[in-house]
Amino acid sequence: MSLLNKALISLFCSLSLAACTHSPIRNSQATGASIHPVSEASSRLDKSFYQYQQSSKKKPVIALVLGSGGARGYAHIGVIEVLEQHGIKPDFIVGTSAGSIVGSIYASGKSAEQLRQIALDMKVGDVRDFKIGMKGFFDGQKVEDYVNKQINQMPLEKMKIPMYVVATELQHGEKTIFNYGNTGQAVRASVSIPSMFIPTMIHGKEYVDGGLVSPVPVNIAKELGADVVIAVDILAQPANTETTNVWGLFNQNINIMQNKLAAEELKNADIVIQPDLREKAHIFDVKGRQDTMQAGIDAANQRIHDLEVVIASKKSPENISQHYQVQN
Repeated sequence: MSLLNKALISLFCSLSLAACTHSPIRNSQATGASIHPVSEASSRLDKSFYQYQQSSKKKPVIALVLGSGGARGYAHIGVIEVLEQHGIKPDFIVGTSAGSIVGSIYASGKSAEQLRQIALDMKVGDVRDFKIGMKGFFDGQKVEDYVNKQINQMPLEKMKIPMYVVATELQHGEKTIFNYGNTGQAVRASVSIPSMFIPTMIHGKEYVDGGLVSPVPVNIAKELGADVVIAVDILAQPANTETTNVWGLFNQNINIMQNKLAAEELKNADIVIQPDLREKAHIFDVKGRQDTMQAGIDAANQRIHDLEVVIASKKSPENISQHYQVQN
């Protein structure tokens, strides 16, 4: 596969597939999008709903955090399959880069089975828009359009499961959380790897890959009010690290930076699911999609009992009693 095709696929490299500074209310503006949902992507954070659930203690608030990792993101689908099989549905999802693609399509109402089929059907041409520029050689517009097509133009605020997309405001390096407006545009920003993708322009500001500042956005989920945070970490260090060429060096730079950032946030997760993806040569390797999804299934199955225990422990005394009566 040519270097160009490897890079292209980085998106779903991302469905694969291929970062809350405590502020940001940011509006967005697409640059010449060929598909326009109701409004442009923006951040309109409202923690009141989750805080109400916490105070009522009727049920623990469960957040599913899907991290960055390029083509290793196919593993997210396997994890979601296992959660579905055990009747575990997140109250909200936070996704960075690859995780924002899988997360937003799932949050739109698609089942795990539908996610799998979408991943297998995706073609390079669906997301490829080669465009030579001073800041990158992929425009990202086709990524935006592709995601919006998969979710029937559903804006973030209309998602069946509340969805939060993490990107990086380039000039100041700030984390920004998008949860309103153009879903595809928010995802486009979240996956825009610097120097590869031209930064996504939103309301006069440039946004790039959320993995630069929050590759596995656990802390954001906590700040939003989650009682239980399920973090899916796909940043496995490859078994064979190639640093003899510019492509390998670029990939290893990403690995080093993101793994150090992720390690700090993962300390705050209740359950960490880490698929064994060491044999994936680099984040742009999209071969073996089925195997990558299976790695997600295997890792989730190893942690599912622990997850059920954690969820039960966060329930009210009455609900905990009922849970164990059913189990017995």
